[in-house]
Amino acid sequence: MCRFFDAPRLVTAFAAMLVLAPSAFAQRLPGDVTPSHYDLSFDVDLANARFTGTETIRVNLSQPTRSVTLNAAEITFRQVTIESGGGTQTATVTTDENRQMATFRVPRTVAKGPALIHIAYSGILNDKLRGFYLSTEKDERYAVTQFEATDARRAFPSFDEPAYKATFDVSLTIDRRDTAISNGKVVSDTPAADGAKHTLKFSTTPKMSSYLVAMAVGRFSCVEGSADSVPIRICGGDGKQEMGRIALDMAQQILKFYNTYFAIKYPYGKLDVLAVPDFAAGAMENTAAIFYRERDLLVDSKDASLAVRKRIAKVLAHEMAHQWFGDLVTMKWWDDIWLNEGFANWMESRPLASIRPDWNISVDEAIDNQAALGVDALKTTHPIHAPVETPAQIDEAFDSITYEKGAAVLRMVENYLGPDVFRKGINTYLQAHAYGNATSEDFWTTVADVSGKPLDRILPSFINQPGAPLLEVSLQCVNNRAQIDISQQRFFNDPAEMQARSVQHWQVPVCVKAAGGTGGCDLIADNKQTLSLGNSCVPWVFANAGAQGYYRTQYSPETLRGVTPRIQEVLTPAERLSLSGDEWALVRAGRHTAADYLRLLGGFAMEHTNGVLSGITDRLDTVNEYLTTPDSRSKFQQFVRTLFSPLFQEIGFGSTAVDSDERRALRATLIHALGVTGNDTQLAATARTALDGALQGGPPLDPTLARAIVDVAVNSGDEALFDALVAASDRATSPDERYRYLYALAKFRDPALIDRGLALSITPKLRSQDTARFLSSFLAEEVARPRAWAFMKAHWSELEPKVTVFGGDTALVSSFGNFCEASSRDDIASFFRQHPLPSAARTLTQTIERINNCIAFRSAQTGSVTEFLR
Repeated sequence: MCRFFDAPRLVTAFAAMLVLAPSAFAQRLPGDVTPSHYDLSFDVDLANARFTGTETIRVNLSQPTRSVTLNAAEITFRQVTIESGGGTQTATVTTDENRQMATFRVPRTVAKGPALIHIAYSGILNDKLRGFYLSTEKDERYAVTQFEATDARRAFPSFDEPAYKATFDVSLTIDRRDTAISNGKVVSDTPAADGAKHTLKFSTTPKMSSYLVAMAVGRFSCVEGSADSVPIRICGGDGKQEMGRIALDMAQQILKFYNTYFAIKYPYGKLDVLAVPDFAAGAMENTAAIFYRERDLLVDSKDASLAVRKRIAKVLAHEMAHQWFGDLVTMKWWDDIWLNEGFANWMESRPLASIRPDWNISVDEAIDNQAALGVDALKTTHPIHAPVETPAQIDEAFDSITYEKGAAVLRMVENYLGPDVFRKGINTYLQAHAYGNATSEDFWTTVADVSGKPLDRILPSFINQPGAPLLEVSLQCVNNRAQIDISQQRFFNDPAEMQARSVQHWQVPVCVKAAGGTGGCDLIADNKQTLSLGNSCVPWVFANAGAQGYYRTQYSPETLRGVTPRIQEVLTPAERLSLSGDEWALVRAGRHTAADYLRLLGGFAMEHTNGVLSGITDRLDTVNEYLTTPDSRSKFQQFVRTLFSPLFQEIGFGSTAVDSDERRALRATLIHALGVTGNDTQLAATARTALDGALQGGPPLDPTLARAIVDVAVNSGDEALFDALVAASDRATSPDERYRYLYALAKFRDPALIDRGLALSITPKLRSQDTARFLSSFLAEEVARPRAWAFMKAHWSELEPKVTVFGGDTALVSSFGNFCEASSRDDIASFFRQHPLPSAARTLTQTIERINNCIAFRSAQTGSVTEFLR
């Protein structure tokens, strides 16, 4: 699945709740009944948002019993019978809403062995964007499924745990004007006698988990293609199919790549990819029927920015990778969800780096590493493999640790073993567990056996314990030989935790590069270790070659001075990003000062790789907001303008026909940095003129520059611009254009306009899938933040149902980490004690910790910035 995007005493209390939760609220099935096949028939009534279902489950009983327990929610049972040994018994049904279970009891004992469970029932097409739900757009209605993680039970009674794999036959009786998509191919289409409906029957699925079953009903249109004889369709609401052309081209190339990488070629016969108006996640990897949010799949080719094209390609590559990681081989339980999501995040880069080498995918990987390391620097982080039991805990497991850290650890291991050996290990693992389930131990045991390297010691140290190591690195010349001394400890944002030096220990694969092409990979297995580089001394060393290591580095002052003057010359873009990210982390941890970091930026003033530069400019945003005073802010803004003006003079404001995607993206980053962080009034006027012209029918904005130009213009925008952006969002023909103008409303500074923007969140104009992200955009802005929080508290009863769709509550709660005051921290903690969000419980503890860290960071570093600016 592609996600929806991204006080000490209180932290301890919430953490304790999380530890106690599994035993207190366990919701696992007994394990004495195993399904092998489901026959599912649905009669869908879109007009009244309901359905009826008939179901037969072929099961095997491990022991004689008079009762069978499975999962069910929002289901009304009409009749249940159990057939075994030539006899059939009618069952009584007992439901447990809290545990989302139903128990069928029969008068006589059912023998051990095979049995059939026949169920007639009805259900609702809910408005929760989970299970079998209703999606609407204008006059059109759609029925759509989203079953991951624990919501297949809302559509059909089932053994709704990933280890209970089975095959499925699906048939859908629907209105005559509608069509349907499911996991299999359509094998028959039978009209009803009265012609009002027709029944589509789909081919039997491969053996798979219940959460991967997919159904969608409505008026859909598709563009069609193929790769390696596999039919591919990109579909959307009627009339939207042409916005799927970019996705179709990418899907064909990605599938061809995967068929060469994997020993098992794409095993499902066809691939449908469908965008629907309402979808909580970014996308969902249902077997052979991937479902999407529209903005992540559909785009007008004439209005496709680099960011949009990359997002479409990345999400496609991610979800298609899931057809192997997650669908073909599935984790046994949700505590190993990284075997799905971390692997798909790792794999998504492989085809894109091959198809579009100009996209600097290695830099995007390094950005993801930095995001995961940021979460892992918290005391309230969690291991990749972490206990989860309840649906709320399972939902919250879909976070940066699962996705980005999981992928980062895989990249580190791949870099250590070499791509060919690692690929052999991956394929051996997939072949061993195809159509079955696996655990983390299954994976690292396989790769250790294939590679002959101690992966069974390395991976548990990164998978089973929280946090990440800090490697303290110093380069020395001893007897005319270069040697590197490396020590390790756990890295924390909290300076006090750093001083305490955690006793945690990792087996760290470290790959080093040094002057003269020397270096290599070695395993740091001890707390302190010395590596020899060869027979001569070298002037510099970099201890994370390729930026593939999942660790922070702190160089001794002498070692850092050796590499700093050569940053642009000797480090790749990904390595430069890694170095700047580590140096900033050391500022946050109190190891360096903010002034130290600002002095380092001279080496990045002419940075020509956008991903690297945008990381720098994001941190300058942080300094501007949190570490400047009313007296020093204008000086800091002048510093930003002075730092980047030479590069901007080279790049310019306007795009030309010969500009590469990278140059356009770099231009957009500079416009934002100078116009927003640097408060360049002349640039703001230029941006406003360009935006007004585009909104009034003049020359359109370059799609890659559009968001930056809008942000700069809105920074000093008035009511006329606010109204123009609302109107532009309403009439937008592509999802990306609509969201570009909609989310820009958060950047106005006029309190009355901020309030008008916030008010949209409780109107039908904003879909539930968008509400959390929309509100988060206000919480990201210094001026809008307090008004947004006041608004949310005042309207929580209206907002809560809209923000608690999958991932929305965690995204919103995480956004409160932008606050940096003790009073706000206490208010947030108090509010969510009274209005708990179970799926965001851990996220709240992390948010409280982030606010505490920010308060300490501001106190410790503001003076350093003030002194630097003097």
